[in-house]
Amino acid sequence: MSSKKKQAADKAAEKIDELRAEIEEHNYRYHVLDDPVISDSRYDGLIRALEKLEGEYPELVTSSSPTQRVGGAPVDRFEAVDHRMPMLSLNNAFSPEAVAEFDRRCREGAGRAAICYVAEPKIDGLAISLTYEQGELTRAATRGDGRTGEDVTLNVRSIPSVPLQLRRGWTPRLLDVRGEVFMPVAGFQMLNEQQKARDEKLYANPRNAAAGSLRQLDSKICAQRPLSFFCYAVGTWQGSDQPGTQMQMLEKLREFGLPVNPLAREVNGLDACLEYYQEILALRDKLEYEIDGVVYKVSSIGDQQVLGSVSRAPRWAMAHKFPAQEETTVVKAIEVQVGRSGALTPVARLDPVFVGGVTVSNATLHNASEIERLDVRIGDTVVIRRAGDVIPEVVSVVLEHRRRGARRFRFPSECPVCRSSICSDEGGVIQRCSGGLVCSAQLKESIKHFASRLALDIEGLGAKLVEQLVDSGRVKTPADLFSLSAAEFAELERMGEKSAENLIASLEKSRQTTLPRFLFALGIPQVGEATAQTLAQSFGTLEELLAAPVGSLETVPDVGPVVALEIRRFFDQTHNQQVIDALRQHGVTWPEINPVATPAGGFAGKTVVITGTLPNLSRDQARRWLIEQGAKVSGSISSRTDYLVAGADPGSKYDKAVSLGIEVLEEHEMKAIADKAQP
Repeated sequence: MSSKKKQAADKAAEKIDELRAEIEEHNYRYHVLDDPVISDSRYDGLIRALEKLEGEYPELVTSSSPTQRVGGAPVDRFEAVDHRMPMLSLNNAFSPEAVAEFDRRCREGAGRAAICYVAEPKIDGLAISLTYEQGELTRAATRGDGRTGEDVTLNVRSIPSVPLQLRRGWTPRLLDVRGEVFMPVAGFQMLNEQQKARDEKLYANPRNAAAGSLRQLDSKICAQRPLSFFCYAVGTWQGSDQPGTQMQMLEKLREFGLPVNPLAREVNGLDACLEYYQEILALRDKLEYEIDGVVYKVSSIGDQQVLGSVSRAPRWAMAHKFPAQEETTVVKAIEVQVGRSGALTPVARLDPVFVGGVTVSNATLHNASEIERLDVRIGDTVVIRRAGDVIPEVVSVVLEHRRRGARRFRFPSECPVCRSSICSDEGGVIQRCSGGLVCSAQLKESIKHFASRLALDIEGLGAKLVEQLVDSGRVKTPADLFSLSAAEFAELERMGEKSAENLIASLEKSRQTTLPRFLFALGIPQVGEATAQTLAQSFGTLEELLAAPVGSLETVPDVGPVVALEIRRFFDQTHNQQVIDALRQHGVTWPEINPVATPAGGFAGKTVVITGTLPNLSRDQARRWLIEQGAKVSGSISSRTDYLVAGADPGSKYDKAVSLGIEVLEEHEMKAIADKAQP
């Protein structure tokens, strides 16, 4: 290279460095400080000037240049990547009492009279992890299952608020930053207008729009979407001393050029947390982005380490969710649906309305008693909400808008599908179709349940295959499964001869079962795995159980009057008796067992509910273990529950248990109770 060309190249390199520094400074002022000092057109002029110079001197282009946010060919799929440190989820609180319980645990665990927290809005977006090596963005990954996510680096590089290079002054040589990618409300509305103009599918809410944008296989498409980013934590910090508090951490990240929510601040103690919650709740509708609550984090990093985590959630942080959002609309019709267990659920068909970020056209009315309490009628104007921001439900009727002549809704006296009689529980709350094993509305789900792993465990009989069998009329009861040949199975879609032969072998194997599995497989209302086990142990044979009157059934541990009546009704139905007889004629059999006393153990006679993700046991393993310890494992919390075994992400069951004063156990505490009961 001649000296003249070298001088020109050196001058260009110097100018390129100046432009990059100036552009990054303006990015920092715009995205981090929210204090822009130049117009958009002036900013665009700087970008064009940089692009021109880099075009003339391509050897000076670097991956961290502001012009290189978008690039690369579309990918076929996203590669899986492992997080250096797991991306934990948060436990949720829905009441001040649950927050108070969280504060108590933090104070006791850290050994402090009061805790200083960092509180911040909970952005309704997608969790992301950004890796910076020597200050340069090298990887971006979704949360995934917390340990393994998807590599979305090309797409995240296109988000303007994500710095490709940390600002001068960064110190860690390796930094994993955790944050949230989201789409501002205005950007979401603009995107949907563009989608509508192109006659393409509209996104339901900003979160769905952000998720759909970040998962575009072509980063050029993602770059056109109005995505933004806030960081809130650090996963890995290597190469220098880490700040001592959560707030200092956020301030340091902001200095590095990473955007931090300006509403994040330290609050001292429980009362300050709840005051912050009310403050942000009042701001909710005024914010430029959607939030669904606030997050409290113990500020001291040392206290965070002492408190540790439970499975997939830290003990030192909690999300305090906002109440469900409400809207009004009109009831167009009321229909009654029949579930797998035969339970009848009334559903209100609504004039579509946008509530909680989703267009809602159906809402549950729960049961006949709820319809009567609300006095919901067709044509009524009603208030609906998304309970827990998920399930739409009718809250109340706006009586002043009721039209003249609106008639009360009459709950059907027979199943709307099979015309079998309807029976109800003791309190008349839950009403069920008595069609049992022959009601077509229940049939598909009943067959799936019958074949499930804890029932007859028919390997290869998946959901889609069950649907084909039922829709084609080949299977009308579970017993029909055993009358089909390999050739008939092979005729079904996606079923070759080998698959058909394997399924026949699995059906043959399933004929040899146990009485508890058989009873569970029948799908008797309110008879789960634990109750099926207890019934089998108490009566020993199916014949004894079939002949047992309600009074005898009530003597079985944990079988009260309601469950006893459900069992008796099920076995008294002629069509259910016919299915049981047909199954036995097809060779479904089990060894006889001798009736035994109620199993002894640390949980003998106790009702236990499991919620969340346990660190060492799956739900099925924990359920079986508790049953062996004499417990009745229930699926719902009530005043009769003795213990709640809680893991990560316990949800609303945890809040209800706390409100009812029910003792909450972690997995190791559950096992300790059993150990103490050992002779």
